[in-house]
Amino acid sequence: MVNHVWGLLAHPRTEFKNIQSENESISHLYTHHVLLMALIPVVCTYIGTTRLGWLSGSGDAIRLDMVTAFYTAIAFYLLMLAGVAVMGKVIHWMARRYETRPSLHRCMVFAGYVATPMFLSGVVALYPVLWLCLLAGIIGLSYSAYLLYIGIPNFLGIDRKEGFIFSSSTLAMGVLLLELLLGLTVVLWGYGSWFF
Repeated sequence: MVNHVWGLLAHPRTEFKNIQSENESISHLYTHHVLLMALIPVVCTYIGTTRLGWLSGSGDAIRLDMVTAFYTAIAFYLLMLAGVAVMGKVIHWMARRYETRPSLHRCMVFAGYVATPMFLSGVVALYPVLWLCLLAGIIGLSYSAYLLYIGIPNFLGIDRKEGFIFSSSTLAMGVLLLELLLGLTVVLWGYGSWFF
């Protein structure tokens, strides 16, 4: 797992070829990559929100108690795992018109690895300042977009010219899904004590 993470950051084209040659199963992807990587933002957010709290511009910290933060973290974790699966299905659905339509299995594996920079950007939640988390999220999203653009032609076998259009559409769907997940997380965060 760590080799793939480093490879996706240092030399993504080569790493996508290595991942493709492994022909990894979806269960292996989740148990050896997605389940572990998704813990990074969850654990960091849990620590940051219970120890420091969200730091606002006025200097007041908004903290969650440990029980509420725990249940919110579980919900956040499950939402991220579901988000990766949904993106894999979206990629598969969008690829239906291509002759070399990739399998659902390949699309799911691809989505799991493309999400890696987004998971890594969650480290900054240890110090939960809104502007810092937003900046890290934008950097993670930008690098995930880059992985998407170089990975679609190489990993999924879609022509480069059509791959650009496909990647752009997939990125737009991914951003919408991300906004939905963030919105649900904010609702859980804001009303966590009421629900739990």
